[in-house]
Amino acid sequence: MAEKLDLPVHRARAFLEPGPILLVTSCHDGERNVMTMGWHMVLEFTPSLVGCMISAGNYSFELIRRSRECVLNLPTLDMLDTVVAIGNNSGRDRDKFADFGLDTKAADKVGSPLLTACYANFECRLADDRMVEDYNLFLFEIVKAYVAPRPKHPRTLHYTGDGVFVVAGETVSRRSDFRPALLGNGR
Repeated sequence: MAEKLDLPVHRARAFLEPGPILLVTSCHDGERNVMTMGWHMVLEFTPSLVGCMISAGNYSFELIRRSRECVLNLPTLDMLDTVVAIGNNSGRDRDKFADFGLDTKAADKVGSPLLTACYANFECRLADDRMVEDYNLFLFEIVKAYVAPRPKHPRTLHYTGDGVFVVAGETVSRRSDFRPALLGNGR
């Protein structure tokens, strides 16, 4: 391996990025919004807990804090232009659902809408708000989940900073090398 170069610590996210870009829908008191989010992490399998960092300056922050729920929608590569447009605009200034032609469907367990064009949708309720004030970290429990039957491995977007995305692509399976107890009930 070649000699490594010093990396400014603020660029570590380009290598430690936790998962795919999500479109987060929220709704409270007749106001609704959709935002692009890349800072999240799976915390537990059962109950299914996800941690999401949402900036206090984001229009969605107060909608989610007050409603205590949201939907995490998983877009794919074909939605890249929409993902960027949503991230570059504020719901304070415009109705992003109308302006970007986002089709929605009512959720079963929360008041926020599902984005029908997304590969998967995860209805969430706030499970713990102790880190919201200090860190803008919301801990959600996924209470209902939906996923498209195909493709099995979607081409998801992963943001590395500076306007650059990596697209999930080739998969490699080592399933036969794992102890059965370590395998989840995945697809």
